[in-house]
Amino acid sequence: MPKAKGKSRRQKYSYNLNRKRLYRSARRRAAPRIACSHIRHAWDPTKSVAQNLADMGLSEDPNKAVPIPKKTLLGMEVGSNGREQGKKIVRKPYVVNEMEYEASLPEKKSNTLSRDLIDYVRYMIQNHGENYKEMARDEKNYYQDTPKQIKRKINVYKNFYPEEYKDFIASLKQEKMDVQ
Repeated sequence: MPKAKGKSRRQKYSYNLNRKRLYRSARRRAAPRIACSHIRHAWDPTKSVAQNLADMGLSEDPNKAVPIPKKTLLGMEVGSNGREQGKKIVRKPYVVNEMEYEASLPEKKSNTLSRDLIDYVRYMIQNHGENYKEMARDEKNYYQDTPKQIKRKINVYKNFYPEEYKDFIASLKQEKMDVQ
């Protein structure tokens, strides 16, 4: 299919266009990208970043928020001569409260093992016990894992599912007792 007519022609430079003004206005309009939803909902686009954060009770500069106390040679802290800085008014305290609550929630464990790996490890333990060299020579060892690799996989399984592993070992011992 042929190209559209006029596409190969060179573009003309427009000398009358003020590109600096265009660039500045585009930068001014761009709002900051905010990751936290609590801050995003409380954000006021008419205020500056420092004013918005101060209203929420947050700090723009962490060095100013928690200053490092100057110490003398004896290890005593040098005070600010009894003067305290003026407390800032927090107009939106719910933002900090919601963030603290969210941070206090327990973290979910997201790491799991694949079903295939769990089945592989159980099969190996069930048939060979603790003999890793035998496991390496087993016909179900499709990926040709070395004894150390198999041992590592079993240890990972033990760490991820300790209760399940204990129950599995207990059931194996029960089966051996039933056979004898």
